[in-house]
This record gives sequence, structure tokens and C-alpha cells, in this order.
Amino acid sequence: MNAVPAGIAATGFGIAAIVFVLVGLHLRLSWRGGRQGALLLYAVAASLAWAAAGLGFSLEPSWLSWAFVGMLDCLRIAAWLLFLLSLLQAGAPDLPRPLVQVRQVTLAILGLRFLSELLGANGLLSGVLGGQVSTVLALASAVAGLVTIEQLYRNFPEQSRWGIKPLAIGLIGAFFFDTYVAADAFMFRRIDLTLWGVRGFVWSASMILVAISAGRSRQWNFRISVSREVVFHSATLGVAGVFLLVVAAAGYWVRYFGGEWGGALQVLLLFSGLLGCAIVLFSGSFRARLRVLLSKHFFSYRYDYRAEWLRFTQSLAVSGASADLAAAVIRGLADLVESPGGLLWLKDHNGRFVPFGRLNHVQVDASEPVGGPFAQFLQSRGWIVDLAEVRSQPSIYEGFSPPEWLEQVPDAWLIVPLFVEVELVGFVVLMTARTTIDVDWEVLDLLKTASRQAAVHLGRHQATEALLEAQKFDAFNRMSAFVVHDLKNLVAQLQLMLRNADRHKDNPEFQQDMLDTVRHVQERMKALMSQLQEKRSIDMRRPVALAELAQRIADSKRHQRPAVKVVQESSPVAMAHPERIERVIGHLVQNAIDATGDDGIVGIRVFEQAGVACVEVADNGCGMSAQFVRERLFKPFQSTKDAGMGIGAYETLQYITELGGRIDVNSEPGRGTSMQVWLPCVRDEAVPAEAA
Repeated sequence: MNAVPAGIAATGFGIAAIVFVLVGLHLRLSWRGGRQGALLLYAVAASLAWAAAGLGFSLEPSWLSWAFVGMLDCLRIAAWLLFLLSLLQAGAPDLPRPLVQVRQVTLAILGLRFLSELLGANGLLSGVLGGQVSTVLALASAVAGLVTIEQLYRNFPEQSRWGIKPLAIGLIGAFFFDTYVAADAFMFRRIDLTLWGVRGFVWSASMILVAISAGRSRQWNFRISVSREVVFHSATLGVAGVFLLVVAAAGYWVRYFGGEWGGALQVLLLFSGLLGCAIVLFSGSFRARLRVLLSKHFFSYRYDYRAEWLRFTQSLAVSGASADLAAAVIRGLADLVESPGGLLWLKDHNGRFVPFGRLNHVQVDASEPVGGPFAQFLQSRGWIVDLAEVRSQPSIYEGFSPPEWLEQVPDAWLIVPLFVEVELVGFVVLMTARTTIDVDWEVLDLLKTASRQAAVHLGRHQATEALLEAQKFDAFNRMSAFVVHDLKNLVAQLQLMLRNADRHKDNPEFQQDMLDTVRHVQERMKALMSQLQEKRSIDMRRPVALAELAQRIADSKRHQRPAVKVVQESSPVAMAHPERIERVIGHLVQNAIDATGDDGIVGIRVFEQAGVACVEVADNGCGMSAQFVRERLFKPFQSTKDAGMGIGAYETLQYITELGGRIDVNSEPGRGTSMQVWLPCVRDEAVPAEAA
């Protein structure tokens, strides 16, 4: 036995002990009962004891600890073989005679090895002969493990092999390395403790694959979920480690046989190896190929649908310009199939599919008619078009006519239609993948599902933009309607003035009123024009004294009958746009005048109650029914007047609500109406001097 390489062995067995603890805890917490699961737990526990003993021997070498490691190694191998034999028995309860013989020989080898280790520990089997006997039995037990795994895999139903494939790969690698260590010891009649110490690393790596199989095989009664990302990154690190080991071995050979240049060549080779490893690990193509390889051979399905769907949904969760959303949709679909990018077309209001976005590709300025053969094929079939398959097997895509602009996309690979229910709203052209991807049913189903989600997302974005545009038009139309309403009121004032001109044109007071009316109309017209041209906000609020406002409204109606009386119980102040609040309350007063005869009563009462201002407009006119108040009074374009537009009451309610107030209506047919406008008050000291 050569000197113990404490660093390698201690590190290897230390890592192995940690891995066995983690795997054992994970298996124990997820175990739901069952014989195979119990035997697997025993095998992991025995392996943990062996790794701990190996760590102890690496740190404090002695013949006693070496014998103890040998006995635990025998028990560990026995536990694993019993677990494998239980799987073999469960898969085929009535074992064929050759398999029965394999089981018997395996059990016999294990018994003899344990006996030899026990005798060696007691000094009854020592020397060269004793060492060779133990080595031969160790070699035989490792070979028995290989044979058992081979028989297990061969006799497992083909449709169920995916469940034990990772286990078989992991244990074959571990038992093969044990076979190599034992064969080396037998041929050279000494144990290479460097190889012996590496066993900890080897068995640690095999445990990852065992855990994957435990998650796949329900009959073992484990509820385990192995993360694809963990396996992917572990495999990546494993590949990098193997690559660096090969480089290190080559560097050692160069140093040993390179003569004077050996040291320099070794350093250069190691640097080149590290650089090459970094290039490979950061290569998207390499990572894509490795991901596909792991998905094919280590998982029942190619995709981890939960992770893929979360990632796809997250990629769509963008806000901002349409270009950002288009790139997000393309990226989400492209990442599902390792594609670097693509192009997106969407249907516009002219009935054509136009370019909407791109990702990692030059812009293609070409549109496609909705009624063209290309779009009709996508609409009628709903297929994802594999352009490579179109070229190799055109008969499958009978009726498919590639558009001319597709020649501008030489790396086009897949055409993914976007459907909202049964309507084709667009399509995505994906570029060739970074690695070879088999476009099978799983890829097609995932792309179809994701494309429908993307289409709904795009449709919602377009609907939001259309709604915003409609809201802008609605705001413009509302402003236009209010402007027309104001113009109608101004025209009514001018008409009233002209009707009275023949009788009072020589009256100086009438002449002054006429000038005041014309001046008021001119100021209102000028304000309206300024508002439309400059697109100013119509809601620039400031403190308004409501009592003075009521008096101004009454004064503006002094030529009408009946006259408006104002009762000022207090002088509350509210925040509002002076012109708008005067217009909406003036509209209520005008409605009261119109609903009342010349000998009737119309009044405005201003008061304050519990910090809330109230402007009450009351009359004893014709009144309104409760149904009319409830269903028609504040509805736009509902009017009882022949020349009315039906938006005055609507504007009044909308604006008072915007100010945080309310309108209470009490009306009875034949007895009159009372409309109370309630508004939040502000302090008197907040009122500027010109408003007071």
C-alpha cells in the first residue's frame, strides 16, 4: 500500500459524505413506504457510513481503520446489490433460471467477501495471499454489480426503462470504477490510494442520477421532483471537470516527456484548456445541445412545463412601446426552441399582415394579404410550418405557398401562427435554432399553446391602444358637445336681446345691458376659442365664493321671467373652475326658469352644513316624475326640450362628481323641483382677495 494522498482522499470522501447525507434526507422526507424505497435508503445509509470511515482513514491512517473501511465497503456494496436484486425481483416475480443463478452467485460473493474482511480484521487472513483474496473478492463483487445492473436493464420492460436509465448509468459508472481500482490492485499487488480516494468523487456524482431515477419510479414510493436546472448546471460542471482532467493529464504527459520545453508547454496547455473551457461554457450552442441531451435521456418529457410557462409568462410581462412587446413575444417563443430571434407580423385595419416587430434580425418591409394563399393556409390548417420539412417532404404541406418575402429571411425555420379563438391575427417567423431540435409533438404542442397566449396578449395590447384612442376622441367629442352647448346658450342670449331691441332700443339702460351682453358673449367665445386652440385643461381649479357666484347667475337672468331670487344664509367657498361651476349651476337655474311660468318662483339658496357647501336651486314649476329623475335626467342626449341637446344635466353631474360633491334631486310633478349641489368647503383665508 503506497502513501495516503490525504488531500485527495479526504476531499473526495468528505464530499461523498455530504452528498449521501443530503440525498438520504431528501429520500427519507419524501418516502411514502415500500420495500424498494427502504432498501434504497439502507444503501444510501451504508454508503454514508463507508464515506465517513474513508474520511477517517484519510485523516488518521491505521490498519484497524483500513479493515473497518473494508468491512463497511462490503456492506455498502451488499446494500446496493440487494436493492438492485429487489428491483429485478419486482420487475419479474418469476425469475428465469439464469437470473436466479446470478442472484445466488452474487449473494455468495458478498458472503465470502464479508467473511474475508472479517478474518482480515482479526488477523486470521493476512499477508500477500490474504490481500489478494480480498482484492479478488472486491473485484468479483464490483463485477457482480455490473452484471446485476445489466440484467436489470435488459429485463426491464422497454416502455419503463426511462425510469431506471439514470440509475443504471450512475451505478454502472461507479461499479466500473470500483472494478478498475480492484483490477489495478490485483495486477500490481498493491492498492493505489490515489485511485481509492477518487472513489468518493465518483460515487458522489452517481448519486445525482440515482435521485433522478427515484423521482421517476413510482413503485419505489418516493415523491421527488428533480430540478432540470440543477441537473443542467451539474452536468455542465461535470463536463467542464472531465475536460479539465483530460487537459491536466495531457499537461502531465507533456511535462514528463517534453524535455526542456515540458514545463512551458504544460502551462500553455493548461491555459489553453481553461480558455477553451470558458469559451465552451459560455457558448449558447453548447448549452442548447447539452440541454436537449439531458431532456432526451434523463427526463420523461423534454420540457419542464412549469418552469417554461413561468419564464414565458414573465417574458410577456413588459410595458412600454409596441416594439418592446413585439420583441418580448418573439423572445418568449424563440427561447422555447433555442432560437436566437425572429420576426412578427400582425393584422392591421386594412386587412393585411404587416411587420410589427423583430428580434436579432434585420427588418423585412413586406406585408401579406389576409386573403392570400399563405395566410389562408395558416388560417385553415392552423399548423406550425417547419420550413425544413417543407423542403424535404413538400407533400405533407400540400397547398402551402411560401411568400416571396420569405427569401429575405434565409435562416427562417418555423412559422408560428397566432390565433385568437379561430381568427388568425398574426404569425411569427423564428430563425434556425442554435442546436438541432427535433420538432416533435411536444415542441408543436408547447409552441401552439404559447402562441395562443401571446396572441391574446397582443390582442389585449391592441385593444388597449384602441381604447386609449377612442377615449381621446371621446374627450374631444365631449368638449365639442359642451362647446356647442355653450354656443347655444350664447345664441339664446343674443336672440333674447334682439327680440327686446324693437321695444327698448331707445332706452339707455337697455342699451347698456345690450353692450354688457355682447361683451359677455365676446368673452365667452374668446375663452372657448382659446381653449380649443391651446388644448388647455378645462379644470384649473381655484377658490370660488359660491354666494357671489349665485348672485352673478341671478343677475345674468334678470331679463327673463320669473326673476331669480337669491338667499345667502352664509358665504361658503369651494374649489372649482369659476367658469365651469358657473356654467353648470347656471344650467340648473335656466332649467328651473324654463319649467316655471312667468308668475312662478325660482330661487337660489346658498348655505353651509357640517363643513359642506350647498347651492340649492328650487322652483314651483311643472316638476318631474321619480322615474324620469332615475332613468333619464342625467343621461346624455336625453332632453324634454325641442331645442335641447340633453347634455347640460349630464355635464353638471359629471363635473360636480369630479369635484367630490353630489347632487340631490327632490321633484314632484305639478309641484316643482329642488336640486341641491353639495361641494366640499375650503377655509376663507384660502380665498384670494379678488375672489372674496
